[in-house]
Amino acid sequence: MPPLRSRDKIEQVDTSHRKIEVRRSTRRRSTVTAYRDGETLVVLIPASMSRAEEKHWVAEMERKLQRTETKRAAPSRHSDSALMARCAQLSARYLDRTVFPASVRWVPPMRTRWASCTPSDATIRVSERLRDVPAWVLDYVLVHELAHLREAGHNARFWELVRCYPKTERAIGYLEGLSAAAGWGISELDADG
Repeated sequence: MPPLRSRDKIEQVDTSHRKIEVRRSTRRRSTVTAYRDGETLVVLIPASMSRAEEKHWVAEMERKLQRTETKRAAPSRHSDSALMARCAQLSARYLDRTVFPASVRWVPPMRTRWASCTPSDATIRVSERLRDVPAWVLDYVLVHELAHLREAGHNARFWELVRCYPKTERAIGYLEGLSAAAGWGISELDADG
């Protein structure tokens, strides 16, 4: 969040169904940006903007953020059956339909893992800490665990399978950053036994 300066003006827009905070800045000339701060939509606009322009841009930025958040909210976040369905899609796309888990389920946060797999009974467990990550990160975790159904360890063949998912390196970096920022100490995904 940018620091406030004395010449900036903050206005709270009170509506019955949403909280919006408009920040006018004399330094801002033409750009409009927005972000969420908890339940509040914060919109940053130039101080010279008219009330009609402000109203337009608040609505536009709210629509834009809603679209982004909807894209990020993968359906697989909602239920174990949706996770299973997503695994079937990922297996078909990246693993030639060669692996199918017997079950995939959300579990309470794990201390040292994002997810785990037991190849002997083909079960996958996914930490609830991943419910709010972008869909492409959750997809990486699922592909990683699916690959364990073919290769139990983290050997070269295993990583060859996992790297069929094009955002593998990016997702690993995201998870490392998330773990470090939260102080969780989670460093990798592992297979049981």
